Amino acid sequence: MTAIWKRSIDLPALNAMGENSLVAHLGIVFTLIGDDYLEATMPVDARTQQPFGLLHGGASVVLAESMGSIAGYLAVEEGSSVVGVEVNASHHRAVSAGLVRGICRPLHLGKRIQSWQIEIRNGRDQLCCSARLSVAVLS
Repeated sequence: MTAIWKRSIDLPALNAMGENSLVAHLGIVFTLIGDDYLEATMPVDARTQQPFGLLHGGASVVLAESMGSIAGYLAVEEGSSVVGVEVNASHHRAVSAGLVRGICRPLHLGKRIQSWQIEIRNGRDQLCCSARLSVAVLS
């Protein structure tokens, strides 16, 4: 498969982009850049849990939107950018501890709109949340 990325970046530089932002505050770390996907982890701890000790759905959405936005940025030419226009998420399984892993893949890479599918899985590789992010491409 041909790589979809239009920008060259390594993991340290990718993770540096999130410094001093919500991404860093929640402990999100990009762990893998594949030819057509990104992976990242996020801890399930006091920063990301709701009051009942489970992973907050909003934290899952932050992980999904962060991954899809970065993927969109990497998939456009220099001089272009992306902005989120719609995000949705379905929560399938509760998580109370450990790390969750997000896997972000493109559904559609158009000239004006991109759609990204993000699966969030627990430490046993069980699907916990599926999300979709649409971004607009700006020139």
